[in-house]
Formats: sequence, structure tokens, C-alpha cells
Amino acid sequence: MQLEDFITSTPDFPEPGILFRDFTPLLMNGPALGRAIDGMSELVAPLNPDFVLAPEARGFVFGPAIARAVSSGFLPARKPGKLPPETISHAYDLEYGQAELQITPFEQLAGARVVIHDDLLATGGTVDALAQLAARAGAEVVGAVFLIELEALGGRSRLAEHTPADAIHALIRY
Repeated sequence: MQLEDFITSTPDFPEPGILFRDFTPLLMNGPALGRAIDGMSELVAPLNPDFVLAPEARGFVFGPAIARAVSSGFLPARKPGKLPPETISHAYDLEYGQAELQITPFEQLAGARVVIHDDLLATGGTVDALAQLAARAGAEVVGAVFLIELEALGGRSRLAEHTPADAIHALIRY
């Protein structure tokens, strides 16, 4: 079974020039879903994280399952207005727009080992924002794992200052 077989591509969505990679068919296939979770979890386990940090909303699809598989906690990064007032925020640019993420600066984050997860690594804006939030909360980013990486967009380089290159993984690369 090749996980790539469960990814569909839609040109010019959500705007012209963007090739949207949709993993919904993978989510709808039990064995493929299990293989994706197992594969990402196997890459994360040696990093021994205290938390998996993932952004709303698509990072929430696999993040908690990975965290459970490696016996770590899950830390959600939310969009503005979704968390109680004491938050750390970071605004950033996306491939086709702008966004902002927030986390609550829980005391357990000080000195914690954090693995960043998202469904897709493209230009790296989201993962850079996650790494910035983790650092501001006192955590150490020890790695990152993605279902899909769009290599031509160079997002991996945005993580270079935050974590070793050999601790950045993707199951599927285009």
C-alpha cells in the first residue's frame, strides 16, 4: 500500500497557481489511516517528546493520535479568540495569505521537549510560527513530522534554526 495513492490533487485551488493536495481519501481508508499514524509515530518516538504541538485545524487530525502513540501530551495551537486571555501569539505569512496562531503559556512547557506536527509542510510559515511559540514558552523543539512535504517550496529550511535537519520527517514528498 502506497500512501501517495490516497492523496488527490486539485489544480488552482484555493486560488490560481496552487496545487491542493487533499488527504481526505487517506482518512476514509482505515488501513491507510492506520499506516499514516503508525509511520509518523515511529518517526517521532526516538525524539522522546513531552508534547506534540500542532496547529488548528488540520494538524489536529493526526497530532493527538501521534501524541498518544508516543505517550506524550498534545498541545494545540489555536486561531485567535479560541483560547482564554493569557496567550502567546505569532502572526505569519502563508503560501496564499496570512494567519495567526496562539498557545497558552502553560508552566509545563518550560524546558519541555516539543515535536511540531502538521499535515503539510509547504513554505514553512506555519511551522516557523509553531517553533517561535514553543521557544517563547520556554520549550525546546526537538523535531518535526508531516504527512506531506512539498519540497520545491522550501519549508524545511524555515525549521533549520529550530531543530536539526535529521529530525525533520515527512511520509510523502512531492
